[in-house]
Amino acid sequence: MSATSPIAQLDDVRLEDAYVPAPGTCDEMRAADGGLRPHWQYLIDTLRQLGRGGIETRWREAHRLIRDNGVTYNLHGDPRSMSRPWELDPLPLLLRGEEWAELERGLIQRAELLNAVLLDLYGPRRLITQGLLPPELVDGYAGYLLPCHGISVAGDRPLVFYGADLTRDADGHWRVIGDRTQTPSGAGYALENRVVLSRVMPSLFRDSHVHRLAGFFRGLRRTMNRLAPGDATQAQVALMTPGPANAAYFEHAYLANYLGYTLVQGADLSVRDGALWLRTLGRLERIDAVLRRVDDCFCDPLELREDSMLGVPGMVQAVRTGNLTVANALGSGVLEHPGLMAFLPALCRQLLGEDLLLPHLHTWWCGCPQDRAYVLDNLDALVIKPAGSRTLGAAASPPGPRVLFPRNLDADARARLVAQIQAQPHRFVAQEEVKPSTAPVYMDGRIVPRPFVLRSFSVAEEDGYAVMPGGLSRVALSEDTPMVSSQLGGLGKDTWVLATEPEREETLLGIQESQSPAVVRESDVSSRIADNLFWIGRYAERAEGLVRLLRVTAINLTARSSFAAEDQGIGCLGTLLEALNEQCHGNVPLPTDAEPAALAAPTPQLLSLITDLERVGALPQTLQALGLAAWSVRERLSSDTWRVINDIERHLRRLTSQPPQTLNAALYVLDPLVTALVAFSALTQENMTHNEGWHFLEAGRRLERGMNLATLLRSTLVAIIPAPEDGLVVEAVLGVTDSLITYRRRYQAGTRVGALLDLVVQDEANPRSLAYQILRLSQLLEDMPRDPMGPARSAAQKGVLRLLTELRLAGLDQLAQPDADGLRRGALAQFLTDQELGMAEISDALTAQYFRHEEHPHHMIEHRLSAVQR
Repeated sequence: MSATSPIAQLDDVRLEDAYVPAPGTCDEMRAADGGLRPHWQYLIDTLRQLGRGGIETRWREAHRLIRDNGVTYNLHGDPRSMSRPWELDPLPLLLRGEEWAELERGLIQRAELLNAVLLDLYGPRRLITQGLLPPELVDGYAGYLLPCHGISVAGDRPLVFYGADLTRDADGHWRVIGDRTQTPSGAGYALENRVVLSRVMPSLFRDSHVHRLAGFFRGLRRTMNRLAPGDATQAQVALMTPGPANAAYFEHAYLANYLGYTLVQGADLSVRDGALWLRTLGRLERIDAVLRRVDDCFCDPLELREDSMLGVPGMVQAVRTGNLTVANALGSGVLEHPGLMAFLPALCRQLLGEDLLLPHLHTWWCGCPQDRAYVLDNLDALVIKPAGSRTLGAAASPPGPRVLFPRNLDADARARLVAQIQAQPHRFVAQEEVKPSTAPVYMDGRIVPRPFVLRSFSVAEEDGYAVMPGGLSRVALSEDTPMVSSQLGGLGKDTWVLATEPEREETLLGIQESQSPAVVRESDVSSRIADNLFWIGRYAERAEGLVRLLRVTAINLTARSSFAAEDQGIGCLGTLLEALNEQCHGNVPLPTDAEPAALAAPTPQLLSLITDLERVGALPQTLQALGLAAWSVRERLSSDTWRVINDIERHLRRLTSQPPQTLNAALYVLDPLVTALVAFSALTQENMTHNEGWHFLEAGRRLERGMNLATLLRSTLVAIIPAPEDGLVVEAVLGVTDSLITYRRRYQAGTRVGALLDLVVQDEANPRSLAYQILRLSQLLEDMPRDPMGPARSAAQKGVLRLLTELRLAGLDQLAQPDADGLRRGALAQFLTDQELGMAEISDALTAQYFRHEEHPHHMIEHRLSAVQR
């Protein structure tokens, strides 16, 4: 049963009549007596009024919004990798406001309790000295970071952001099944779920009086500013991500944009003089606070996990000296020890003087002899969770699955598990097995019950914790699954907490906060960001030029039914194939005089260049490289720009997963693809702020267009072919450069090489000319950051000045003249070769001056292309 296929059909009976929860399971929509819970009635009535067509329309609209917004979540092993779209159920989870208020009190108490435990474990450790916590449980756990002991925390709130996974037991009581205290993910997905569902069902959302989410995120932003050292109104906050390969990278970029934070990776940062700095182009910018999405043990290879490539050496010291606030505090992962739950009721009475309001799963830590005996006697009724041991080095958990169900193990595996528990009991925790409660999901035209887990989020405010009204619900696709997890697949669900009266519509920008400055400086561009933007410009232009050349070649081929033998290698088609070979770095096997059939039927080669993802230099690899570079700077691109990138990716999937078998079929894909690439260039030109980052993107585009144009002219115009083929070649070049209309209006004497060179080489007003690219490069380089102590002109500027001078002084009549033998234009060949080499030197100079190369996605492909050229 697929949750991602369109709704098939509706039953003739009422929607809810076929909805039958499993016996002994609590369900959100149906009460224990089988009746519909009152707060679900309006939703069911609305769905009934919409009917099959209305529901299907809204399902498709939600799917389109998710696709266009680029909402992704990567499952390990999924072939779609970073392109896997987020799956959203069109039905929200409904919670009554009165019930939520009670749950909220329990969540606030639990956050306060865990925060107090964290303060003690990295401070006086009274809980251990008083015997309330066994030292083996804490000190033997890999999540307890000894270098962080004794570090003071601003505001005594090391647990800034807290997530709790919740479900109901068979009696309908909420139970905590997991605490997320390191880097709780999902808040961004909850926000995106809300945006999508409120757009596809606006009337239902408005009339249901749903509590808004913007206030929660305003609280998070206030907290980060308040906890940062120094002036809260001037605090510079960054969101630290492991990078684009992380499953939830979309959320990291989404939250960074929403909160107005700079998205950084460890390679962008440096610790100097006990403070954290962002390495921007030519300077360092101070970072006061970090909202991290990197597990704490990876944050500092100097004091924590030494093999980490994700962190910043010296980050712990920057926190220790009080120059940096990290949320959540480094070392907060100790609270995720599953065995800690066994001690929380007693800790709550000790630390807060009250009973625990929100129960969790019954838990037994095998390091306690009584608990171990109970676990071994009741193994089949329990779930076993291995806990990471410090004896395992830097590993967060022992090898093997994170959760074991002993009742499903064979005799040998069960015996090994018992032996492991007896040998190292402190490494194992047992919990009761609770079947998750169910919620309604729309599948294949029906409403069906499916297990779900609700992840709630809390943020530390100045006077306590504030809870997001709702959260991220995750639903399993199978009704008999024992676990619900994003990494196991399934659906996301928007969670609606229903108010008794209409909620005021608001956004994160709706209220001017007193401590926020009226104007803040735009975040600076790191070397990594500038590098990827530079290559986005290059790959986008490279793809567009290749598509235009492939399209003209395909049209030329399909328009001519046959070729005479004397045309082999010297006709228009042979010239275009030579141009393709040059553009693809010599990776196109060309026909020779000994292969007349290849020239007569080059279709397989052209189709391979259009569809083969494994072919170096072909169109699919270029488009893939563009997507990877764009994904690496996702937070820098607008929603509209990202929709175009998604459109380009859909064309790529169409070319590679269902490759066209004929050139005419390929043209049906190439035509809209070139439109999408032009739209991408236009959006970055018109909708992107012309800041430092844009200058590098534009410089990459101009360099690539100039190099492609010089290569195209050299491969088509240097070798002289007889009429009428020479006129066809000139017309083809004009088609590739999108200059045919201008040529016809300006030059009335037919297609001539000299006129072509005037238009596409020396015309500084033609955006497709070589001179225009060099002139724009000169202007862009003037605006790039410079070392005030450096030379008056950089190496790149000197190179541009030389090329522009040569272009302006070049005699077109001389360049268009054939050599004495009448076979080629030697002067033109030398001129274009000098221009190509000069632009390559400018690219190298920019790279040496501004970029670093350790972790950027384009380098792998560029190295492969360079190897082919060599």
